[in-house]
Amino acid sequence: MSENRFRVVNQPVRKKDAMQLLLGRPAYVDDVTPHDCLVVKVLRSPHAHALIEEINTDIARKVPGIECIFTYKDVPQKRFTMAGQTFPEPSPYDRLILDRRVRFVGDAVAVVAGETEKVVDKALELIKVKYQVLEPLLDFRAAKDNAILVHPEENWRSLCPVGADNRRNLCASDICGDGNVDAVLASCDEVVDRVYHTKACQQAMMETFRTYTEIDHYGRLHIVSSTQIVFHVRRIIANALDIPKSKIHVEKPRIGGGFGAKQTVVAEVYPALVTWKTGKPAKMIYSREECQIAGSPRHEMEVHVRVGANKDGVIRAIDVYTLSNTGAFGEHGPTTVGLSGHKSIPLYTGNLEAFRFAYDVVYTNVQAAGAYRGYGATQGIFAVESAVSELAARLGIDPVAIREKNMVREGQVMAAYYNEPASACALDRCMARCKELFGWDGKYPVRDMGNGKVRAAGVAMAMQGSGISGVDVGSATLKLSDEGFYNLMIGAADMGTGCDTILAQMAAECLDCSVDDIAVFGADSDASPYDSGSYASSTTYVTGKAVEKACSQLKENICAVAADLLGCAADGLEFAGRTVRKLDGTGEVTLFDIATKSMCGNGTAVEATASHSSPVSPPPFMVGMVEIELDTETGQVDVLDYTAVVDCGTPVNPSLARVQTEGGIVQGIGMALFEDVTYEPTGRIMENSLMQYKLPTRLDMGRLHVEFESSYEPTGPFGAKSIGEIVINTPSPAIAHAIYNATGVWHRELPITPEKVLRGIRRGQA
Repeated sequence: MSENRFRVVNQPVRKKDAMQLLLGRPAYVDDVTPHDCLVVKVLRSPHAHALIEEINTDIARKVPGIECIFTYKDVPQKRFTMAGQTFPEPSPYDRLILDRRVRFVGDAVAVVAGETEKVVDKALELIKVKYQVLEPLLDFRAAKDNAILVHPEENWRSLCPVGADNRRNLCASDICGDGNVDAVLASCDEVVDRVYHTKACQQAMMETFRTYTEIDHYGRLHIVSSTQIVFHVRRIIANALDIPKSKIHVEKPRIGGGFGAKQTVVAEVYPALVTWKTGKPAKMIYSREECQIAGSPRHEMEVHVRVGANKDGVIRAIDVYTLSNTGAFGEHGPTTVGLSGHKSIPLYTGNLEAFRFAYDVVYTNVQAAGAYRGYGATQGIFAVESAVSELAARLGIDPVAIREKNMVREGQVMAAYYNEPASACALDRCMARCKELFGWDGKYPVRDMGNGKVRAAGVAMAMQGSGISGVDVGSATLKLSDEGFYNLMIGAADMGTGCDTILAQMAAECLDCSVDDIAVFGADSDASPYDSGSYASSTTYVTGKAVEKACSQLKENICAVAADLLGCAADGLEFAGRTVRKLDGTGEVTLFDIATKSMCGNGTAVEATASHSSPVSPPPFMVGMVEIELDTETGQVDVLDYTAVVDCGTPVNPSLARVQTEGGIVQGIGMALFEDVTYEPTGRIMENSLMQYKLPTRLDMGRLHVEFESSYEPTGPFGAKSIGEIVINTPSPAIAHAIYNATGVWHRELPITPEKVLRGIRRGQA
């Protein structure tokens, strides 16, 4: 594909909201909502598993300024899910707004609303609760078929056949495969059989969960929230409050980061309850501690991998079993787990004779997990890529070479990826280019720098998806407005990713105009066309195609109005950007005149709405190589250089794509080396603030070098695929690989802290 094929697409256009955000203009929930509304907070359980025997709010209600206090006795007894997913949701209906049974330390016990934060805090202290403390189920390895049931209730239900059974503590369970895995493994020269453990990780977005609610002039519940899923919020709140969806209007302002956390309705339900019951405006802002203990972190997973190969490095079979810990509730449990196998095994399609992928998702009495960038692929790729690197070490084969021999290539059908074809795949070129840029041959495997310091290299590759095939819907509305500019209305949520700009670039490319001529609005459940939301790496690929379709329809409508002005048939006209002209060159009319005409004596709407859903989800691919420096005396690991080459199809905006890649890499470094969630024997999370939960900083990321090796996806807009999630998947296996090359010790549990590294070195020396 020619580099200059497009005029606006594939150009580094500045984000539309860049200057407003840089100048600190009001943009976020707390900026754009009244500050004289009720303050809402939640009393949280100190126990991991208990029944509320008595709850006394009499004294707390007498605190001056307290508006209301609600307990489990005051809420609908209709169960729902907080997962922002297309209906019917795969996640089970296992929640109440407030429940008599509390299921983790931090679970909601009561909702308090008052005039100020001070009076609400005082009231929270005065609520007296008597608990019947029950034995908690904290070990997810022992959860399946355990005598302790996290959800014994009779009104628990699962809407989709995902293998869920609350009487077995199962949120989901399944098995699939192709070929005789056991027979092929038995005939392999070498089999790596290992178990890998990834803990929960916090998204730690800058803007915490927050929501404002009010009753509007029409008596409807108006919700302004920092959310990725305005349409799903509407449905979820309607289910929770047991009211019609027509009574709810949801919109989002700017979002200060989400990374998947805001695909779950974490905060919205509590102020919504207060406003619906009292008629008064209310606002809830989660503290950082609440985000840490009652948010929506990555699923803890244990992944058992068996990889079999011949002596020459030909990988013949892969067997993956994933045990996923959904915690107290099932949000995203049935869907995240699938990616751990379906986005890892297909990487090795090249010579694969058989595969099997099985999983169980179990309930426990810890914080409920949810969506986080990578969405299960991150955990599975850490396991499979680590196993392949270990296989290469056993066989004495360069880890790059073994991947080159077995990787999926363009045109191959990926049996482990729902039999989808790799219609656009530059993974081989990504590997070759990354090897060149990184200087692999000069850095692999290890170099002794003296004074106990060694430098070592590691490699990993990854794939993701572009939306959920056959499920996700993207929509866009475009209209020609006064003076000849365009309004683009979308339901996708820009959460700092720049999707407003990217979709505007696509519209500008189609309409042959400047990006400045496209005014973007969204997301609003009343005004925006329906969109599944910003998750699953769907916006560029799915909603982008809807923009492309809407532009095509709009141009036809514009030509119809122009035909009336020029007194000719529409098929004798061509759209030419700022004008519509006759094909014979005898006349033309400007967009300004067309827009003016559309407002007087016109019967053709100069607007168009289009939706798109794709039967396939073409994967982006990525290769990452890392150089670390390891101190053998302390176990300290420093990332020196991280080189990544990504195939996301056509990068619509290379600057934004690069920023996405760099951000994902840093998050992956954090997951690999720093970020840890641990529990006390009581079920209390120890890392309840950013003082305990260590995030990577600018000093921890080393040098980042990102390039793109483009393919052209025929089903995507302008050949584009996705990029949002793929970028977090390579750091953890690449870093684990580099640490092995530095120390001779494999680390199969994340994070790999200096203490673990040092213990590994000492065990190796013993």
